[in-house]
Amino acid sequence: MIALALPWLLVALTAMTVHRILLLQVVVFFALLAVLSLPRIRVALIPRKARRAIAHRVAMAQFAMRGIAHKKDRSGILIFVSLAERYVRIIADDGIAARVSQSAWQAAVDALVTHMRDGRIADGYVTAINTCGNVLAKHFPRSGPSGDALPDKIYVI
Repeated sequence: MIALALPWLLVALTAMTVHRILLLQVVVFFALLAVLSLPRIRVALIPRKARRAIAHRVAMAQFAMRGIAHKKDRSGILIFVSLAERYVRIIADDGIAARVSQSAWQAAVDALVTHMRDGRIADGYVTAINTCGNVLAKHFPRSGPSGDALPDKIYVI
């Protein structure tokens, strides 16, 4: 909008040539494009509610894409962290969600967020994973080797 309004302002307020005004318009456009393309600025311009909605959609897509929803006992969980959106969510599959409320995962989320604020991201993950593991062990104790075990990995997307 600034690049579009600039020529009108310059025509009305200055005696610049049309050539110079159009050149200035192009320069302003590309300067704004470069600045607004920076990830920090682009993210800051998106409303917080929209950022959280986008992060939630991505988390649900990762849950499905990673095959977590395909375990036979439906006890898979995903610890999703989006640093850009400052969003942490633990998504539980139907089997574990029927036994454990979302609020039970809040201790893991709180620990992860607290550690991240202190700059100890790895420690936060370890604490959150241990907390989630304890909840899973309580409701789904290991009864032997599982044929549908998923890899315990951290994916960076």
